[in-house]
Amino acid sequence: VQLVESGGGLVQVGGSLRLSCEASGRIFTIDDMAWYRQNPGNQRELVASISEYGSTVYADSVKGRFNISRDNTWNTLWLQMNSLKSEDTAAYYCYARDTRYEAEYWGQGTQVTVSS
Repeated sequence: VQLVESGGGLVQVGGSLRLSCEASGRIFTIDDMAWYRQNPGNQRELVASISEYGSTVYADSVKGRFNISRDNTWNTLWLQMNSLKSEDTAAYYCYARDTRYEAEYWGQGTQVTVSS
């Protein structure tokens, strides 16, 4: 499975960005997908996750501002980020889990920089 993120960039505080992640390869057994983020020297942290049934989980820091969604037909994952803060600056990574084959996959990351 290959995951390719897009949509990162530079935005001002209070602005919005929409990240996309396209999955290809053996995608039919993917169940959970998620977005993580990481800054240099810090651990990678969960931003939001979504199950194959649409159940979502959000980090407290992004609740009410970010929205995760997926389209299983097109094997695409999105993260709509609104009311961005400077502390949202990070590299954002797409993640997918395949329970049947006991595999986890990561994208290469896309940088989000929020300037004040």
